[in-house]
Amino acid sequence: MVARVSTVAFHGIEAVPVDVQVMVAPGKVNMHIVGLPDKAVAESRERVQAALHASGLSIPAKKVTVNLAPADLPKEGSHFDLPIALGLMAALGAIPADALSGYVVLGELSLDGTIAPVAGALPAAIGANARGKGLICPAGSGPEAAWAGSDIDILAPVSLIGLANHFRGTQVLSRPQPMVRRDLADLPDLADIKGQESAKRALEVAAAGGHNLLMVGPPGSGKSMLAQRLPSVLPPLAPRELLEVSMIASIAGELAGGKLSNRRPFRAPHHSATMAAMVGGGLRAKPGEMSLAHHGVLFLDEFPEFHPMVLDSLRQPLETAECVIARANHRVTYPARIQLVAAMNPCRCGMAGEPGHSCARGPRCQTEYQGRISGPLMDRIDLRIEVPAVSAHDLIAPGTSERSADVARRVLKARERQRERYEALGLAGVSINSQCSTALVEQVSEPDPGGLALLRDAAEKMRFSARAYHRVLKVARTLADLDGIERVGRIHVAEAISWRIAGERLAQAA
Repeated sequence: MVARVSTVAFHGIEAVPVDVQVMVAPGKVNMHIVGLPDKAVAESRERVQAALHASGLSIPAKKVTVNLAPADLPKEGSHFDLPIALGLMAALGAIPADALSGYVVLGELSLDGTIAPVAGALPAAIGANARGKGLICPAGSGPEAAWAGSDIDILAPVSLIGLANHFRGTQVLSRPQPMVRRDLADLPDLADIKGQESAKRALEVAAAGGHNLLMVGPPGSGKSMLAQRLPSVLPPLAPRELLEVSMIASIAGELAGGKLSNRRPFRAPHHSATMAAMVGGGLRAKPGEMSLAHHGVLFLDEFPEFHPMVLDSLRQPLETAECVIARANHRVTYPARIQLVAAMNPCRCGMAGEPGHSCARGPRCQTEYQGRISGPLMDRIDLRIEVPAVSAHDLIAPGTSERSADVARRVLKARERQRERYEALGLAGVSINSQCSTALVEQVSEPDPGGLALLRDAAEKMRFSARAYHRVLKVARTLADLDGIERVGRIHVAEAISWRIAGERLAQAA
């Protein structure tokens, strides 16, 4: 008799169906697992045998063969433990053979028979629901899987014994409920920052349109503080965005307790991060920092200290909003629609251009340091601002600055205007100005005659690339949305150009 159990293998965030076939037959006493298993799957043999023994079920002295079909698809991860164990129990008659036909199963077994949480429960639940099946997953992954829909049948047992009792009718497992992570700590507030009004304005514009931002200034000027407060002015995730972000976090195993949060991701990797850590990769081609920041913020502090190859690996994802990990035997695509925020010092010593300070190496120090950032990458950054050192007058001045809640309300209104505009045009995948195509931005951001003349003159004198031209238009469109004006004016074009002028010296250095 061959018992069959459905499970999944993960290809990016897609759950690929896998059929676990278990046969118990006379022969040499052993358990063989075939079907391109990796080391974690091959070790399932020992965990399954120990868990069944701890649950009071002895394996007969026969040959046990486990086939993971399709045989040419690599199988990776420990979530194959539970389907293998249930297939073996069905083959031995410990549970009804037909009880598992309507479920997709995944879970890792402990030696005492308990079921440990695994990564990927949410994509597996969504895939099972699409196939018209229920899901059996660990209790720790149940709240995460419950977000796949209220109509999907989900069983989240704590142990093998509890699941077997459920199928025998002696115990009833209740359906897990979706849970939301309650972030106890409040986000840092913009009111904590003294001075830097121009930088705060740029931060608001970046948040309203989802634009990339670069801050250049001496140490201690508040660049990192500004970036850390960007999430406090961003609107919460929309339901569709929440699902996409949570699926990536689920694959990466970063959903604590299976709880979802509607806060936008904020990732700040150290400048020693490798290309695989940034874009994704490794043995199992897991998502990198760019994908984990999907629909959120990727903050790169000490921007030039990152390896130049790592920085240049951001160029394609910033344009296509996805990371493609190509290897000899597989190709995985992860979504990566991010807002890049970077901070850097003007030179190696950090004080170039500051009054009263002179760099020991002269202009060469600044040129070499800023030249570590390539021109094509700089061309993809919409807002480039200089953040000067904070004066003592700003630090001791009485009163408080504007709070994040006030800025967040203006940002939300601007984003609502953008969403309504693009919905009226029938563009389902576009909700903010930074996502506009080049053809669309010329349509929705057409400036008045004065603004058009200014943009033409600036593009000729500053030698804007085609990308820079359209990104200036996008920023101008965001500025008009913040003002609640339908037509982009000369003042909006002028401010958008001013945000780009500060980076022209960096582009020349690169």
